Amino acid sequence: MAGSCTSPPLQAHCSPDIPTVDQNNAAPIPAIHQDIIETHILTRLDGPTLASASCASTQFHALASRENLWTDICRSTWPSTTSPRVSHVISSFHNGSRSFFSDAFPLATEPVNSRDLSRSSHLPSELISAVDIYYKKELIFSKVVETETVSAWFNCSPFRVDLLDPKEAVSTRIPHPDKDDRCRELEEDMELSWIVIDPIGKRAMDLSSKRAVSVQRHWLSGEVQIKFGCVVGGGVMGGGREWVQCGVVVTATATATGEMQMQMREVSLVMEDMDGMYLNGNESLVVLKRALEGKRGKAEVERKKQVEDFLGRKRERKERRSRREGTLDMLCVAFGVFAFASSASFLFFKH
Repeated sequence: MAGSCTSPPLQAHCSPDIPTVDQNNAAPIPAIHQDIIETHILTRLDGPTLASASCASTQFHALASRENLWTDICRSTWPSTTSPRVSHVISSFHNGSRSFFSDAFPLATEPVNSRDLSRSSHLPSELISAVDIYYKKELIFSKVVETETVSAWFNCSPFRVDLLDPKEAVSTRIPHPDKDDRCRELEEDMELSWIVIDPIGKRAMDLSSKRAVSVQRHWLSGEVQIKFGCVVGGGVMGGGREWVQCGVVVTATATATGEMQMQMREVSLVMEDMDGMYLNGNESLVVLKRALEGKRGKAEVERKKQVEDFLGRKRERKERRSRREGTLDMLCVAFGVFAFASSASFLFFKH
C-alpha cells in the first residue's frame, strides 16, 4: 500500500568513526551547553553532515532529530518547499522534514520488485513537482506544480509536465552562450532539482541530475536547450523499457535588452524508454511508483554517467534495429527480383 511506506532511515548516513571528544584537550561535547550546540553548531551543518552527527551520541541524536533543523535544511536546499502546499505535505511524512530529506536528497537506484502495478488502484492520484534552478549558486527560478493523474486524458496522453505556459517567459541573468566553451561553462554553472512528490503515498524523489547532462545551441536561431535527468528502472527486463529516462529540458532564448542575456521559455519533464518511445501518463505512473518505493543510493552517485550510459544503450538499440530493417529490406528486394524473374521466365517459355 502506498500509504504504508516509510522513508529510508537516515541512520544509513551515519559514520561509526565520528569522535565525541576533541583529541586536542578541548572540552568534551557533553560539557558544551545544549543551546550552543543547537543554535551555533547544528544549524551550520548540511543534511548529510547533520545525519552523520546524529550518530555521534545519544545527545546529538536527540538534538539532530528536531523538526525545525530539518525544515530549515529542506528549505535552504530546495526553496520551493516553502510553498504552503508542499510544507503541509512534508509535515504528513513519517518523520516530517527529516523523512522528506532522506527521500529526496539521494538518487533512487533500485526499484521495488517487479509486479504489475498498471491496474493497481494505489497508483498516485496526484503528483506535485517542486522545482528549483540555480545559476552560479544563485536561485533564478522556483515553482511548484500540481498534476492530477486520474483522468482518462492524462493516462492515455504522453506524459509531460510543463512549468511555463506557452507564452510565458522568465528573464534571467544568464549570458547567451555564443561559443562552445560557453556551453560547457553553462553545464557547470547551472543546477536544477525536480522533486516529484506523492502526497498520498508520502514519498518523494529527485528526478534531476543536478548539473546539466548536455547543453545544445541551435546554429541558426540561437535557441539553447539545457538537459537534465536521471535513469530509473522500467521493470521490463531485457526490453526497451528495462531502463527509463526522466528527462528535464530547459529551453532558453536570447533577449535584446542590454547584454545578451537569456530568458527561459520552457521547463518540462518527459519520460522516454531506450527505444526512443515516450511513455504515456499511466505508464509513467507505474515507473514513478516503483522508483518512489525503491531503494535509495548515496547522493554522490554519478547521475550524469547513468544518463550517458542510457543514451549509449539507446543508440545501440537503434543501430541494431536499423540493421534488422536493412536486412529485411534486402530480403524484400531479393524476393521481388526473384518473383519478377520467375514471372518473366514463365511468360518467355510459354510463348
